[in-house]
Amino acid sequence: MLLQIIKIAILFSTMIFGSGFNSVAKAPKFLQPEEAFKVLVAKDNKQIVASIKLGEGIHIYENSIHLRIIKPKEFELIKFTKPKAELVDEEMIYTKDFQISIPIKNVEDKVSGEYTISVEFSGCSEKGICYQPQQRIFILEAPQKESNIVDKIGSLTSEANSAKIADIIEKENSLFIILLFFIFGLLLSLTPCIFPMIPILSSIIVSQSNDGKTSTGRAFFISLIYVLSMAVTYTIVGLIAGLLGADIQSAMQNPWVLTIFSGVFIALAFSLFGYYEIALPLSIQSKLTRVSDNAQSKGILGTAIMGFLSALIVGPCVAPPLGGAILFISHSGDALLGGTALFVMSMGMGMPLLLVGIGAGKFMPRPGGWMTKVSQVFGIMMLALAIFMLSRILPDNLTLILWAVLTIGISLYMGIGNGKAPSTIATYISKIFSILFMVYGISLFIGGISGSNSVIRPFSKFTNANKSVINQVVDTVSHKGYSIERLEKEVQASNKPVVIDFGKDSCTACIELEEITFPNPKVKEELKKFTFIKIDLTDNTDKEKLLLKKYELFGTPNIIFFDKSNKYLAEKTLTGFIAPDIFAKHLKSISQ
Repeated sequence: MLLQIIKIAILFSTMIFGSGFNSVAKAPKFLQPEEAFKVLVAKDNKQIVASIKLGEGIHIYENSIHLRIIKPKEFELIKFTKPKAELVDEEMIYTKDFQISIPIKNVEDKVSGEYTISVEFSGCSEKGICYQPQQRIFILEAPQKESNIVDKIGSLTSEANSAKIADIIEKENSLFIILLFFIFGLLLSLTPCIFPMIPILSSIIVSQSNDGKTSTGRAFFISLIYVLSMAVTYTIVGLIAGLLGADIQSAMQNPWVLTIFSGVFIALAFSLFGYYEIALPLSIQSKLTRVSDNAQSKGILGTAIMGFLSALIVGPCVAPPLGGAILFISHSGDALLGGTALFVMSMGMGMPLLLVGIGAGKFMPRPGGWMTKVSQVFGIMMLALAIFMLSRILPDNLTLILWAVLTIGISLYMGIGNGKAPSTIATYISKIFSILFMVYGISLFIGGISGSNSVIRPFSKFTNANKSVINQVVDTVSHKGYSIERLEKEVQASNKPVVIDFGKDSCTACIELEEITFPNPKVKEELKKFTFIKIDLTDNTDKEKLLLKKYELFGTPNIIFFDKSNKYLAEKTLTGFIAPDIFAKHLKSISQ
């Protein structure tokens, strides 16, 4: 009996002490983030109010609170009202429920329709845990604002998606569309694609001057013929491409075509150097004189032909507005409106060229020896244009050698070896530039024979710079001859979002992307989150044409995107050159 009592006592004491030890060892219970921080955002006619309710023993750090608008565009809200925080252990914190008030005009003056506000903060529990930074997302609605014509044009001129531009054309009235495309043309006139046309037109004006006596009216007339022929060419090309789905400019990149017209520019160059004179036969000139006044008829045909060639060959890059107009024509079949938009855009592109014509007539000095120098300068420009076109079909290192020969020739032309000491400021400047051209030319020659392919980095073969910028940040697939099936297979194999860059050798904007946008540190960092596929369309094969048709792309450069689930993001497509900061933000919006 005594033994049983002892056993019961031992069991009872074990239960008591065991229960006590368990209660001591039991960890404190922490609130889940949704329980610790309860946030509600509402608005009235004057303000947006973010109410933050804290759980028991919870506090928030004052300096961790941030309010942002993240859609439809990103910006941080700086001006808002909040209660005074408490100073605890040298930290300003909130330990009780509080509200933050934002003047509604600070938000809804900048957005229209649906927008998303983000409330961000960090906080801790008195029980000994600090939570991860918190974010609460709320969707609110702002009254729709009637966009005026300035707002519409401002938003569209920064648009790089051809499909969106095509949608706008379908919805807007004709006058707005024509005005919009004229502004597009003015903006395109500031891109590198239009620059080579300036020396061409200038050389035409000089060659058609009567011993330097060119009136403003005549120079303007020559410029107008040149710009009109360029505009008609772009219009016809756009109409054919839109109605038939053909890439006419790609056809103009045929090696035979490029070689022939490079020969034309070389012939013009030697004519400007004074070796011979290019002119129509006297019999034809006499007939033209009888038809119209000689001052107007002389050279009209040649000027028009040069404008036609410049549009097709010198400016092969297809910009977003041109692609948008072509898409609109192909979808709607409205060739009249689409063609008018293209013509007006081309005239906008030609505005700087018309100014060149006016200036050439107004500020052209008296006849003299300077005319020979000017003609020779334009002859050098013609040779540069010939090399530029040949670069599309020649090996890169051979092109580099041609640039080296031209640059060294310029140095010799400027008198680097004449042995005369400079006597005036002009001769000092000329001597300095001649030395620079010689050094650069020798650098290009060394780079060319070493196998380099960059006029910017001629010594890349002797450094690590020869490695592709893209290859430094992502695994790149870069081949010709892509098909729809091959591309889809590679996209499906990726477990990351996909960037696909369509380019070709003859595209100036493609080179700009390679040399300016892709090397940017912000862009390189964002590209690490993507699979990058680069497709070279230089050969313009049937499979490549079908690939462009599938994604409704015209010309190059075009950049398309797929998300993590391999879904094609048509609304994210970019056309033409994209500045680094804009491209980095665009990538971030897809990878998030």
